[in-house]
Amino acid sequence: MTSHSPNMRIAILQPTFLPWLGWFDIADQADLLILLDDVSFSKQSWQQRNRLRTRRGLEYVTVPVRSAGRLGQPILDVEIAEPNFASKLERTISGNYARAPYFRELFPSFCEALHHVAAQERLAPLNMELIEWFCRVLGINTPRRASSDLGTNGKRGEYVAALCEYTGADEYLSPSGAEDYLLEDRQAFDRRGISVSLHQYSHPIYHQMFSPFMPYASTLDLIFNEGERALEIIRSGRRSLRALGASAASKEGIS
Repeated sequence: MTSHSPNMRIAILQPTFLPWLGWFDIADQADLLILLDDVSFSKQSWQQRNRLRTRRGLEYVTVPVRSAGRLGQPILDVEIAEPNFASKLERTISGNYARAPYFRELFPSFCEALHHVAAQERLAPLNMELIEWFCRVLGINTPRRASSDLGTNGKRGEYVAALCEYTGADEYLSPSGAEDYLLEDRQAFDRRGISVSLHQYSHPIYHQMFSPFMPYASTLDLIFNEGERALEIIRSGRRSLRALGASAASKEGIS
């Protein structure tokens, strides 16, 4: 078990493909980020796709994976179905962002990260390598570990609470969308003395190449358009954390 100083906050997030701004805002607020790679893969989820802002609107880019007959397979076992996927993704991104202000500066290192790991033909290493690239570009230095490396087990909230306990955390920072199941599994946290805080976020507006502004694109959109201002913009959407089960009146948080 990892020793820790008081008030250690942990975030546990699935290794999303090209995550949105709120994902990185959670990572930025944690003392440790665990990438949850040993839970079941969900087809057509954010695990394998995300959105780019194109002249036609928000459009999905999807990692083709092998899923037939593999229901319930853990994320870390998911295989990429097309060997030339990385080259296709590179062309798609270039076709939509070649004229973005910071594209020429940042795209080569993105492609290097993409091709470096795509040869493994597995989804989790691909997503994790690209997350590492995002964090380097953004300047997010939160330490990161994969849940599959920690040797902990359990289901749902019990598993999350066990991961918190194993790493020595006393506060869990969760996406707000998980509140319902966390309330049902609250006892798993309470008996370990772990508090649960819910992330609150108001999507910021930034420069995009096309009008009108459309929120909830991949953070790739923000980085190519705003460059070194990207992390400042991500943080501008941050709102006060909300305690698990807090009244509806406090759900908006305080900026």
